[in-house]
Formats: sequence, C-alpha cells, structure tokens
Amino acid sequence: MSIARLQKEPLTNLPFYEERVDLACAFRWTARLNMHEAVANHFSLAVNEEGTRFLMNPNQVHFSRIKASDLLLIDANDPDTLSGPNAPDPTAWGLHGAIHRNVPHARCVMHVHSIHATVLASLADSTLPPIDQNSAMFFNRHVVDAHYGGLAFEEEGERCSQLLTDPKVKVMIMGNHGVLVIGDTVADAFNRMFYFERAAETYIKALWTGRPLRTLSHEIAEKTASEMDDYPGQADRHLSELKAILDEQEPVYRN
Repeated sequence: MSIARLQKEPLTNLPFYEERVDLACAFRWTARLNMHEAVANHFSLAVNEEGTRFLMNPNQVHFSRIKASDLLLIDANDPDTLSGPNAPDPTAWGLHGAIHRNVPHARCVMHVHSIHATVLASLADSTLPPIDQNSAMFFNRHVVDAHYGGLAFEEEGERCSQLLTDPKVKVMIMGNHGVLVIGDTVADAFNRMFYFERAAETYIKALWTGRPLRTLSHEIAEKTASEMDDYPGQADRHLSELKAILDEQEPVYRN
C-alpha cells in the first residue's frame, strides 16, 4: 500500500474525522494564500442537523499549523462555553456561535480579513459590481453590513447573524472589518471565499486604473450567478485537489 494511501486512512477515533480533515486543509491553504490573519480569524463547521454543534479552530493557533485533532467541538447553546479549560476565542464564539444558533443553513462559516475583500469593506460603497465572471458569481448573493460595532462579541455576533437569514445570501461584506462566507460544506464555503477574494482583487485593481468600468447587465450577471450556483462538482474537486497537495507536502494536517 502506498504512503499516500496510508495517509488518507483514518487512524483515529476522533468524532467527525473527515469533516476535521476538510477544515484543517482549508485553514492551511488559507495561510498559503496569505488570506489569514496570523492567529486571528476563524472557520467553523456544523456537525449536527440543527447546526448548533460545530467544529472550530482553537484559540490563537496559526492557520498554517492547525491539524484535524486540534479542532474544538462546540455547542452554540452552551452558555458556559467560555468558562471551560479549552475555551475558544471570545470573538469567535460571539460571531460563529450566533450564526450557528440563528442560521441553520449556514453549515460552514469562514471569516477572514483577506486583503482585497477588506479593502472593499473599507470603501463607502462596499458592494461588489459584476465586472467579470468571478464578480458576477456574487450578484444578488452578498450583503453589506454598514454598521460595524467593534469586536464581534455576542451582541455584535447576534446582529450580524440577522443579515444572513436569506438563504440566497452567501457572503457578508463586513464594513470596516472583512468578509464572512457561508456554505453547505467546507468545500462549498472555501471555494466561495477563494473566488470572492479573487473577484475583489480584480475590482480593486480595476479601480486603480481610474478608467470607466465595463459592468455586466443585471440580466447577464444573474444568469452567470445562477449558472455558477448549479455548476457541478467544482467546489468539491477544488478541495480534493488541495488535500492531494497537502497529502504530498504536509500530511500532518490529517493528524
């Protein structure tokens, strides 16, 4: 049996092992893309039907070092979460806990301060216009929070969660803060986060030119977004390829 094959076989009794592997891959690849914020920012993944129990990164661990076994298993309805010996970051609990309590369709939640999305979040108009295929993916599928209220402790998290109640909305541009992306799976959320950052980069650099933008019509933008919504298997294949690379280069992420 090959080494690669052995690395893929679960050698653990950890609950939700495959989900942990997917999430650990997402953390490490986000670090490789320089979309991380060192030991800040957080990803979470619901593991029960109600969406209230979720995996999340441990407090103050660099994205590039996170392993499957490091991930915390948290109950969004447990008021004593922050008093335990292995408590998560308070802002992670405030934001992700509120979303998993209030937005059952947000199975995976990824929040980053990636450079171009954060530049977009810093503009007076933080909406992303459909100027290319990538940005058209998000037409009518993102919302802007223009009421930043400080660190995302519980009150701020509850407020933000109310902006995601429409199942069509998959991205929240957090004004003066960053971006938050939701998805059905780790693959779905990571793929969306990746392409949103790419789209934001294209838009910001287009603005740098100072020349008029060629913006797609609403009809073509919606058509493109709908086609991307239904595009088969792309997100799963994206994450699968990233795991294959990590299996060769740093398989410890599966531990």
